[in-house]
Amino acid sequence: MRTIVNISQTLLEFLLEQYPDSPRTRIKKLLQSGTVRVNNKPTSLHSFSLKPGDSVDFSMRTGIATKARLPFPVLYEDQSVIVIDKPAGIATSSIDGSANVQWTISEHLKDMSKGTVRTYVVHRLDKEVSGVLLLAKSEMAMDTIKDKWEETEKHYFALVEKIPENPEGTIKSWLIEDNAMKMRSVTERADAKLAITHYRTIRNIDNYALLDIKTETGRKNQIRVHLSDIGCPIVGDRKYGASTDFIRRVRLHACSISFPHPLNGEMITVESPLPKGFLSLKAEDEHYK
Repeated sequence: MRTIVNISQTLLEFLLEQYPDSPRTRIKKLLQSGTVRVNNKPTSLHSFSLKPGDSVDFSMRTGIATKARLPFPVLYEDQSVIVIDKPAGIATSSIDGSANVQWTISEHLKDMSKGTVRTYVVHRLDKEVSGVLLLAKSEMAMDTIKDKWEETEKHYFALVEKIPENPEGTIKSWLIEDNAMKMRSVTERADAKLAITHYRTIRNIDNYALLDIKTETGRKNQIRVHLSDIGCPIVGDRKYGASTDFIRRVRLHACSISFPHPLNGEMITVESPLPKGFLSLKAEDEHYK
């Protein structure tokens, strides 16, 4: 939407006049998104001085998925990206029509934006893994984030069986997927991908350890394979060597992500606390979606 300014005023005052029923905080979010343009130049300064004859391009129809509209918490959102706290037990995306995060958010955003906004997967969390998940609201935003992915930093909490021999360290290996759809470490070869995982022990709990994990690469099941490789499989991760005595939720949680915003390059950090019961282990099966 383009409007020609008739009087001298600040950009914030102008937008408040255009959207008299919108909360001031939402107008500020619109400015922060970088989608407002004055005389064809992106402008985010609230106090920017407008004069008669200036043209302002803006639109609120970019879709904001409020917490009340989604079945999981929204940790951060603007007109370019949305970061949610993914529960364990739901896939990031799927091709078989089963419930997934991407479809759920896309449907809400399409409804709110009259079909102009959907979500794009920037990175994935395994179905069994909970925590911070970043999605983009346009192909351009997705591509921009991926192009600068080496600037992104992701941390995880992992509760593992046994105490690592070294309290901190780096695990490197080459990963391939076998015929059983299971990842495994191999020696360097053409069809394998290098994976690098850093870990640090936060504390020991009986014969378990809570680790802070930082990934340098983003390979499928990377953390799960690497921790199993050092003899400390993640609690509940029976696919990669955890105890089979009880069915337990996999204790891997994406606790933070820092990434350069696709519009202005500003570093955005989003965090998620440990889920309730993450450190609690009982001698019985656990039930979760």
